[in-house]
Amino acid sequence: MSALSLAVRDSNTMLRRNLLHARRYPSLTLNLLFTPIMLLLLFVYIFGDAMSAGIGGTNRSDYIAYIVPGILLMTIGSTVIGAAVSVSTDMSEGIIARFRTMAIHRGSVIVGHVVGSVLQVLASLVLVGAVAVAIGFRSSGATALEWLAAFGLLALFALALTWIAVGMGMASPNAEAAGNMAMPLILLPLISSAFIPAATMPGWFRPIAEYQPFTPAIETLRGLLLGTEIGHNGWLAIAWCLALTVLGYLWTKSLYARDPAAH
Repeated sequence: MSALSLAVRDSNTMLRRNLLHARRYPSLTLNLLFTPIMLLLLFVYIFGDAMSAGIGGTNRSDYIAYIVPGILLMTIGSTVIGAAVSVSTDMSEGIIARFRTMAIHRGSVIVGHVVGSVLQVLASLVLVGAVAVAIGFRSSGATALEWLAAFGLLALFALALTWIAVGMGMASPNAEAAGNMAMPLILLPLISSAFIPAATMPGWFRPIAEYQPFTPAIETLRGLLLGTEIGHNGWLAIAWCLALTVLGYLWTKSLYARDPAAH
């Protein structure tokens, strides 16, 4: 077999391993999904009318349309924490050190974690999206091309955050520390344009919301699904995704290449 064939075979084996773990222990993914779903229900049913007036809407349905793109991006941030915990668990329990001694492609372990996490994120997005539709979310005239672009953006953002989460997992001494290190992936959407427009925020706080990866991704997804103005946010979202992917990949690669005893 060629080196590429071996790499694909071993990566596929590691992917099946990670998906099997996720199926046997679904509680971690379900717990991470709890946050975006609860926030969606809380802001729609308790604060929906008041928040709708704040964004210039007329009723709760206007706010549902506004908030769902942000909740979908938050779902990505919360779900990839599972990847950080999973990688850290493998590192601390020594299984990765064991894999290093076996005749398998060196990068297949990490590829399995990354691809497995992205697939779990996409499944989580389907679940959260189903909840959003059930409570009244409707896309306002999005074309098939816009739906395809929205899916591509979500997948690219999931890949970018997964690489960052995997790096966090490898840099953490244990699973608890990995979960704590990855908490900004949940907190950043809270200080973005997910719940209110960045333009309505105080002047000193607005740059924090505007100059971070979640806001341009949220505004781009909102524009694709609802027909609102995207402007330069599309290019910013893609740039953030590519930058985070490269950063996460290089960080993970450097951590994985070091002596296992140094972890």
